[in-house]
Amino acid sequence: MKKEHVISRIVPGSIAEELGVEHGDVLLSVNGCEIGDVFDYHYFTNEEYLTVSIRKADGEEWELDIEKEYEEDLGIVFENGLMDEYKSCQNKCIFCFIDQMPPGMRDTLYFKDDDSRLSFLQGNYVTLTNMKEHDLERIIAYKLAPINISVQTTNPELRCKMLNNRFAGEALSKMDRLYEAGIPMNGQIVLCKGINDGEELERSITDLMRYMPVMESVSVVPVGLSRFREGLFPLEPFTKEDARKVLEMVHHFQAVCMQKCGIHFIHASDEWYLLAERELPEEDSYDGYVQLENGVGMLRLLRTEFTEALEEAKKEAFRDGTAQAASIVSRVTVATGLLAAPTICELTSRFMEAFPQIKVQVAPIANHFFGEQITVSGLLTGQDLIGQLKGKSLGDRLLLPCNLLRSGEEVFLDDVTLAQVENALQVKIDIVKSSGQDFVSCLLSDEVAE
Repeated sequence: MKKEHVISRIVPGSIAEELGVEHGDVLLSVNGCEIGDVFDYHYFTNEEYLTVSIRKADGEEWELDIEKEYEEDLGIVFENGLMDEYKSCQNKCIFCFIDQMPPGMRDTLYFKDDDSRLSFLQGNYVTLTNMKEHDLERIIAYKLAPINISVQTTNPELRCKMLNNRFAGEALSKMDRLYEAGIPMNGQIVLCKGINDGEELERSITDLMRYMPVMESVSVVPVGLSRFREGLFPLEPFTKEDARKVLEMVHHFQAVCMQKCGIHFIHASDEWYLLAERELPEEDSYDGYVQLENGVGMLRLLRTEFTEALEEAKKEAFRDGTAQAASIVSRVTVATGLLAAPTICELTSRFMEAFPQIKVQVAPIANHFFGEQITVSGLLTGQDLIGQLKGKSLGDRLLLPCNLLRSGEEVFLDDVTLAQVENALQVKIDIVKSSGQDFVSCLLSDEVAE
C-alpha cells in the first residue's frame, strides 16, 4: 500500500503556506517518488526544483511545482515526526534497563527502540541488528551521519550472548560497510562486570581503533542496575578497584590514539571517575564533548561553564555594588542525584563565597524508586523528591535539573507532576537547564532561568 502522510502544521511564512498547503492535507509524493519516512522526505525535498503532490481535504489532488534554494525547507510538519512506524528492539540484552523497570508505569517507558533513524534524529544508539540491507544502503546513499552504535563488544560470540540474539555477532560487519563509505560513527560500550570488561574490553577497543577517524569516539559506561532484577541475568556492581582498572586501560589507549590520530577516541563516563575517587580529566581530554549524551564530561563541562558564568556575574555585581550585601536575602535548595551531589556542593560553596547574601543548600536525593545503585539525577522520581524533602526547610525556592522531567512536559518519570511536587513541598520550584550559565542565572534570580 502506498504511504500517505498527514500534515499537522504549516510553518508561518513558509513556501508551503504561500502555495496554499494546509493542516489536514496529505502528502502523496515528491518528484513522483513515494516518501517512506522523514529521511526520504528531506532527501527528495532538498533539491531546487520539485513537484510535490498533495491531496486536499475535499479529495482534490494538487501538483505543486516549486523552485527554491537548495536545502531550503518547505515548512511542512507531519503528524508523525518519523513519518513511519518506530522499529522496536528485537534483542534481549542482559543489561537492558527497560527490563529492570517495575510494572505499572506508562506504556511508552516499556518501548525498546532500535531504530537507526532515531540515531540521526535524536542521537540514540542502535545495535545494528535491526538494520536491513535497504537501511544500510540508504544511509550510505543519503550520507546520513553520524550513526551512533551500541557495540558492547567486538567478540561476535560474546555479543550474541550479551544481546541474546544469534545475529548480533554478524551485525558487526555493518560497521565495515559504514567505514568504507566514510560514514562518521560513534560507539558505546556498556560494561558488565566479568562479561565484557578486562581482556574483552581491551580487545574491543583495539578492534574499534581500526575504524578511526571515521569512528570518532567510543564511550565506556557502567551498566545501570536497578532493584527490579528478579529473574534477569545476574550482574554485579563495579567496585572502586574495578573502576580504577577501567580508567587505567582507557587512559592507556587514549595516549595511543592521540599519537596515532590526534584524538583521544576512547572515553570513560563520569561515573568511573567518581567511583574510583579520581579527578575528572581536563577539558581538552573530551575531544569537544562528543560523547556528552553518555555522561562523558558532563561534570567537567558544568564546572567550566559555571566558573565562567560565576566570574561574569561577580564582575556585574561588583559594578552594581551588590556582590557583598551583608544580610541573607534569599535561601535556595538544590536537589540532585547522588552522583552529581559532590560537584554541586563544590560549585554552590564557591557561589556563596561570591554572593553571601544567597544561602544555598544541596539536597542529595537517593533513588529509592529504582534502587540506590542508580545515582544519576535523570532517573529520580517525583515521589522520591516528596518523600525525602517533605517537612524540611527548603527556603524560598527549590531548584531541580531539567533532566528530571519528561521532555517538553512538567511530568516526572513516575507520572507525578511538577505541580504535585510543588504543592506537596509548599515551595516554589525552578527548573534549571543543563548548562552552568543557567545554573548561576537561576541561583541569582527569583525567576526560572531563561
